Amino acid sequence: MTDLRITVPVLKVLHSLIAASDTDRLYGLELMDRTGLKSGTLYPVLARLEQAGWVTSTWEDADPRDAGRPRRRYYKLTALGHRAGSAALGELTQVPIPAERPRRQSARPAWEQS
Repeated sequence: MTDLRITVPVLKVLHSLIAASDTDRLYGLELMDRTGLKSGTLYPVLARLEQAGWVTSTWEDADPRDAGRPRRRYYKLTALGHRAGSAALGELTQVPIPAERPRRQSARPAWEQS
């Protein structure tokens, strides 16, 4: 088990996995569609989540020749991942959004001043 830094891509993946029902497993392309992340971002996030014990993965049993496509690797949250992910997403919703500060008036050039 390792400490996991919570980043925006991690939150997107956690949100998608939590939103899936308990019986649903999601594969990479589904997660890319749901999160909007590219494979170069998604798969390292999944690897970190798996290393932290928040996600498990399994290869499907289908024969690629019969399926007409490569085998899929399915990802599912563990109980730890569900608890920790829900907590991380809950903390995010409690972060106060700062009020918009008034914009400073920029000095206008001398030729525009009247």
